[in-house]
Amino acid sequence: MGKKLFVTATGTDIGKTYVSALIIKKLKENGFDSGYYKAAVSGNQRDEKGNIIAGDPQYVKDIAQLNENIKNMVSYIYEMAVSPHLAGSLESNLLEEEKVLKDFQMNFEKYDYLLMEGSGGIICPLRYDNKRIFLEDIIRILEIPCIIVANCALGTINSTLLTISYMQSKNIEIKGLIFNNYNPQSTMERDNIKVIQEVSGVEVLDCIKTGDKDLNIDITKLTNIYK
Repeated sequence: MGKKLFVTATGTDIGKTYVSALIIKKLKENGFDSGYYKAAVSGNQRDEKGNIIAGDPQYVKDIAQLNENIKNMVSYIYEMAVSPHLAGSLESNLLEEEKVLKDFQMNFEKYDYLLMEGSGGIICPLRYDNKRIFLEDIIRILEIPCIIVANCALGTINSTLLTISYMQSKNIEIKGLIFNNYNPQSTMERDNIKVIQEVSGVEVLDCIKTGDKDLNIDITKLTNIYK
């Protein structure tokens, strides 16, 4: 039976896709069969032929050198750079929970280790009309553990602790934190990480410096994060 992991973040443009690609890359380099899936991706551009390009899945595919077809890696691709619930409404392509669960299961049965990347932060509506579907709904149905990607900059104590608190209030399993864009020379950033870890009790799995091309996580620990 395969194992699964969900990657969320303290907000949008924090580095979920970058971290997801590095996780899968490390697993594959160590001989583990690993795949990627995302329910919905917004803010995508079109090529010269007018075909929409799924930016996040394409990035992961390139970095981790996946052979999977992009069409199998994401269920909903939106052009507008807005939340999936609004993009789906404006582009007349509303997300259906059944399709997301079906597509996830298809990938889950295909790989030994499947990583699912969220959209935006943890409180992200995937659909918000007569049906209300949030990321947390999908996480609970799939019973999938999470890691949180956070920035190291000013304000991260508040955003990270609020994210952790919200997830804990919803009984979402948190396996650890990964900090992105870390500057080890910054006293403030080192202190931010120390405070967050001590207050939350959540383990810091890695601190990724800008431009890093590999994770500094023991491969056994990485595989054990998956459930």
